[in-house]
Amino acid sequence: MLAVLSGEKHPPDMHPIEQSAVVRYTDAAGLADALRDADALFVYDFLSTAVPGAWHGSNRLRWLHIASAGVDPVMFPALRESDVVLTNSRGVFDDSIAEYVLGTILAFAKDLPGSLRLQQRSTWQHRETERIGGRSALVVGTGPIGRSIARLLKAAGLRVSGAGRTPRDGDPDFGEVRPSTELGDYVGEFDYVVAVAPLTEQTKGLFDANAFAAMRESARFINVGRGELVVTGDLVDALREGRIAGAALDVFDTEPLPVESPLWTMDNVLVSPHMSGDVVGWRNALVEVFADNFWRWRAGQPLRNVVDKRLGYVPSTN
Repeated sequence: MLAVLSGEKHPPDMHPIEQSAVVRYTDAAGLADALRDADALFVYDFLSTAVPGAWHGSNRLRWLHIASAGVDPVMFPALRESDVVLTNSRGVFDDSIAEYVLGTILAFAKDLPGSLRLQQRSTWQHRETERIGGRSALVVGTGPIGRSIARLLKAAGLRVSGAGRTPRDGDPDFGEVRPSTELGDYVGEFDYVVAVAPLTEQTKGLFDANAFAAMRESARFINVGRGELVVTGDLVDALREGRIAGAALDVFDTEPLPVESPLWTMDNVLVSPHMSGDVVGWRNALVEVFADNFWRWRAGQPLRNVVDKRLGYVPSTN
């Protein structure tokens, strides 16, 4: 039996699977009951935090698939210690998130938000803008999404380096990859800093007051990873005090972003509601990845995108 945590909307294109297995759709409130006698769980509602609290209901679960690249909503001790195989939807969002990052860099360089504000006031005000060619970008997170970002930014003329768990030279996409544990030592060399790292115990709060103090005052910070990578209060202070020039934020430690957050009204901040990877057809693509693994699982074949539960992400060799 397959349990599907679907939230308000059921996933599309599930008919072939429904023809081959007993599928039980549920919301968060009914998840514990749905897990009883379920062999597999598809967490389609990937923002839900219901799985840890409902875990006691599972008595024969062997496989959990989440419809996102990040697995932190389902990464809790009981799952880590179990024999349940965890897979994710790695590969669906790579190019669309890269395009979002390039779009925000262009928006900052060409002052597109400023033009829109002036247009809304019917104000003709000539300004000079910036080139992005020759500027430098640090991509913190060297998985598939980070690699897509690096390739697109390099194609647009930026100089790109990476920061990750394992430092190395000669990387095909980043050239040099520096250790993210030493971020403060080199983050000040870059015009744009892009956060796309998975959320782990090592990366939580990585961008704090010290990190922002080490950046250039002209630097822009872009977060398309996880909100918890950032100490939000420290970011707000850095923006208010001019320690960095701006931020583009697609993810937040509290979502939806509270209406009272000062980030909403800062002229040097671009806010989007966790949508950088969500292009037309993305829900179907998520189901395609799950369905491919479902048929592999039914046939006893190796699954794609198996997460190393000690690391919290899919190793690059997997």
